[in-house]
Amino acid sequence: MTNTDEWLKVESLDLEAQGVAHNSEGKVVFIEDALPGEEVQVRVGRRKNNWEQAAMVAMRHESSQRVVPRCPHFGTCGGCKMQHFHVGAQVATKQRALEDALWHLGKVKAERVLRPIEGPAWGYRYRARLSVRFVAKKGKVLVGFHERKSSFVADMDSCEVLPKHVSALLVPLRDLVAAMDQRDRLPQIELAIGDEVTAMVLRHLEPLTPADIERLEAFAAQYGVQWWLQAKGPDTVKRMDEGGPELGYALPEFGVNMPFKPTDFTQVNPHINRVLVTRALRLLATNKEERVIDWFCGLGNFTLPIATMAREVLGIEGSETLVQRARDNAALNGLVAKTSFEACNLFELSPADLAAYGHAHKWLVDPPREGAFALAKALADLHADASLAPGYVAPQRIVYVSCNPATLARDAGLLVHQAGYTCMAAGAVNMFPHTAHVESMAVFEKV
Repeated sequence: MTNTDEWLKVESLDLEAQGVAHNSEGKVVFIEDALPGEEVQVRVGRRKNNWEQAAMVAMRHESSQRVVPRCPHFGTCGGCKMQHFHVGAQVATKQRALEDALWHLGKVKAERVLRPIEGPAWGYRYRARLSVRFVAKKGKVLVGFHERKSSFVADMDSCEVLPKHVSALLVPLRDLVAAMDQRDRLPQIELAIGDEVTAMVLRHLEPLTPADIERLEAFAAQYGVQWWLQAKGPDTVKRMDEGGPELGYALPEFGVNMPFKPTDFTQVNPHINRVLVTRALRLLATNKEERVIDWFCGLGNFTLPIATMAREVLGIEGSETLVQRARDNAALNGLVAKTSFEACNLFELSPADLAAYGHAHKWLVDPPREGAFALAKALADLHADASLAPGYVAPQRIVYVSCNPATLARDAGLLVHQAGYTCMAAGAVNMFPHTAHVESMAVFEKV
């Protein structure tokens, strides 16, 4: 057990941005807000047989990478965990987290480390889900992220990772909701920003009154936002007004425009997304003679740029509705002739299913946090037993874009040790500065 007078040397950060140390008994201690190299005393809040979780109560050696958090709500708000850590050190830590995961979980070491993708550290968050809470006892409304390790909504009047114009709306949004008839039945506002539009989706548990609709219209006119209303699930989201610009973003290097709905999945950080797409296509290195498959294609964020360079692209996604949206985007960009889309349950993909999609020279894989285990396993099975699909030829190169280093490492282990690939390169992507979230990219080449 860690004593309160024991000084602990912080060795590293874990994937939750907690400092990692060992006490005098050799037990691992996870320490909130402690940084590598620091010497601290702690108060243990949770104990298990092999580890303890603690809060820092004193420090006698401070890390040279410790900085003053820009946001006054840091430490209370749960949106950021690393504002006290120099942003360059954050990126280096995420790169090490990726390399450690690949080695310890997948026994894979990339032959080349890609330079991390970085971008603006502040005002980058173009997607956010803001909780709304009317606190009757205090007679006030809170709008923001949840507090750390709590279901309470943080009492915040600004946010440094939201764009300035949205951060400035937090107090007016409080006032708006406080004035509404249904203020205690409005749990959430979802934010989505495009190149020309700032959209807000208001979740309402009861029908809005005519007076509430008028208040929303007045707010939209005053602050230049676009309101969408959501009565139940995501399928019920409807735009409140008509006319005006549509929500969307451009990938100008490829001449592609991507309209989307505010509840669609799009990357939180559009600045990084543009660089991410460019690097992925450079690493894919496709040409006009090649066929490519884009697994987990979504709305076509990678599919459509690939189509400007390849002979043919097949985009595969789990939802027929989403696939139709991708088809519509291909039509909008004049890429119907070079693209096709199919719906498939990508978490239950058999070797036969995989072979049925035919040979592609290259793959782009961009799965959710669960990873692409079924896809990697099917490819490994076909490599081990050619009789499962006689004549099937595996892709020569795979570019894998990941939002979870643990599932990337697991899938990389399958590709390298069972499917006949080499991990040629891997690198971190700082999509979410000041958070512990690690995005990354890896390239696999057929041996």
